[in-house]
Amino acid sequence: MSDALKHECGVAMLRLLKPLEFYKEKYGTSFYALKKMYLLMEKQRNRGQDGAGLANVKLNTPAGKRYISRKRSTTNNPIEELFTQINKKFIDLEDNDPKKLEDIRWLKTNMPFTGELFLGHLRYGTYGGNSVEQCHPFLRQNNWKTRNLALAGNFNMTNVDELFGHLTDLGQHPKEKSDTITIIEKIGHFLDEENINIYQKYKGDFTKKEISKKIEEELDIQKILQNSSKYWDGGYVMCGLFGHGDAFALRDPSAIRPAYYYSDDEIIVVASERPVIQTTFNIHINKIKEIKRGHALIIKNDGTFSEKEVVKPLERKACSFERIYFSRGNDKDIYNERIELGRQVFPKVLEAVDKDIKNTVFSYIPNTAEVSYYGMMKAADSYLNQVKTEKIQRLGSNPSSEEINEIMQISARAEKIAIKDAKLRTFITSDVNRDDLVAHVYDITYGKVSSEDNLVIIDDSIVRGTTLKQSILRILDRLGPKKIIVVSSAPQIRYPDCYGIDMAILGDFVAFQAAIELLKDNNKQEVIEEIYKKCTAQISLPKEEMKNYVKEIYAPFSAKEISSKISQILKPKDTKAEVEIIYQSIEDLHIACPKHSGDWYFTGNYPTPGGNKVVTKAFINYVEGNKKRAY
Repeated sequence: MSDALKHECGVAMLRLLKPLEFYKEKYGTSFYALKKMYLLMEKQRNRGQDGAGLANVKLNTPAGKRYISRKRSTTNNPIEELFTQINKKFIDLEDNDPKKLEDIRWLKTNMPFTGELFLGHLRYGTYGGNSVEQCHPFLRQNNWKTRNLALAGNFNMTNVDELFGHLTDLGQHPKEKSDTITIIEKIGHFLDEENINIYQKYKGDFTKKEISKKIEEELDIQKILQNSSKYWDGGYVMCGLFGHGDAFALRDPSAIRPAYYYSDDEIIVVASERPVIQTTFNIHINKIKEIKRGHALIIKNDGTFSEKEVVKPLERKACSFERIYFSRGNDKDIYNERIELGRQVFPKVLEAVDKDIKNTVFSYIPNTAEVSYYGMMKAADSYLNQVKTEKIQRLGSNPSSEEINEIMQISARAEKIAIKDAKLRTFITSDVNRDDLVAHVYDITYGKVSSEDNLVIIDDSIVRGTTLKQSILRILDRLGPKKIIVVSSAPQIRYPDCYGIDMAILGDFVAFQAAIELLKDNNKQEVIEEIYKKCTAQISLPKEEMKNYVKEIYAPFSAKEISSKISQILKPKDTKAEVEIIYQSIEDLHIACPKHSGDWYFTGNYPTPGGNKVVTKAFINYVEGNKKRAY
């Protein structure tokens, strides 16, 4: 994706099921879990570069000894910094007293991050600052083990104001109005309530110390999560560790955010991406399961686990952007889906170059578009095979080898045209001079494109189009092509996302800008005012009663008309080549990604009521000139 767009957060959770001595004997290290957590997090680096955090809970620690550890980092290399700081303590210990390092029982009792339960988080901040205090995991601490909670997740709630109000109605005084704080305090409230209920059940029959053990055994995590999540509206995968050793990974009822797990007699592991588990533990894909929508994987402190329904499952609306861009492309299914995205969009490319493959150069930008590029080239090869077959058939019954060879030489021209210069930094702040530097962020390959050629460049998606206009199109034009065709493997992004992706401000989307300009070009400005009145009239209604009136902005125009206007908007001044922007269709997206039908950023069909509230507020903000996020 050439536009700067932040990813979704990532989670990794690990439970050791054997005594620590087992891993030392079998794998030759006392830090088996730490090494696996490092791999789980490093292999999901694409899901978080703003910060990273790690929490650990030890089971059965004696009173007076620390049993919860946590460290977070927001440095330039947060994962590396995190594990360097954790490992430094063990290196120092080894230098001073190697015998202690070999004594696992001593390590567990006296050193941090030597417990059985681990929770890692990779943060991509979509809103607010980037201080270490905003990094997961968050802690809710208490002097009773069963009231301690470490929480981390990949989630965004659309109704934070409503959830915050529920907390204040309970008499709480949250320190911050954010979805993370409201979620952890909501779970914490019902965690406290469950503790009290079990205490009251055994009060008078057992000592307080004995009751504490009863609470550890009987704490109903499913009930706590059911009560906590009753009014949540959003996309989420959230993981929690309790101080006594229970843990959970909860997924939203529409399966918007991804979550996978694996278990055997040694470990239970949860991660945001499937190939991460495959790589870290050398596990076959068939052994990895997806957490069901609306369910929580609940792990008890004795190591038993089960998937239990927490929220009634809704229609599956798994995020299609995961498949297009966010998740790593080494997942078997995602790789095939990205290939298919390239295949599906090729007929539009063929039309744009007027079937002139001979004078067309194909390439991609950025590197994450490489797989869809392969799919586009496979479709080009299939088309050319058909062309070659027809040409050979027209030669008659006795063609010469020279004639056949000439036809067989026909092929698509595939080249590496654009390369990002990762070292370049735009240190100048004035707009005019800064734009000149931005135009040099990518290098180009000279000598492969002529003035008779079309140049086709496939991208994952085009959200704002800023980088295209300021940089990519300007440098591609230096090659002197007849026509530049930029292909988006995703459809037009028309609506805000409110479930974890950094696409929140309606006016930023080039598709929205194009529709607004088309309305003005056709003297239909009154449509904007009419929609504004409808939006302001419903903004105070319950979210369940709201409609997405912003769809009416796009209704008068075809997708092709909007793409044509986008081409005009994004074409830089003084560009000599003709410029055309092509987008994937919604129908072809669903053909390519049949199991991930979440497409609200393309269609405006939000999977939760909160989505309609967000898009309504986003449009009001646009008309009123307010650049704030709508949730």
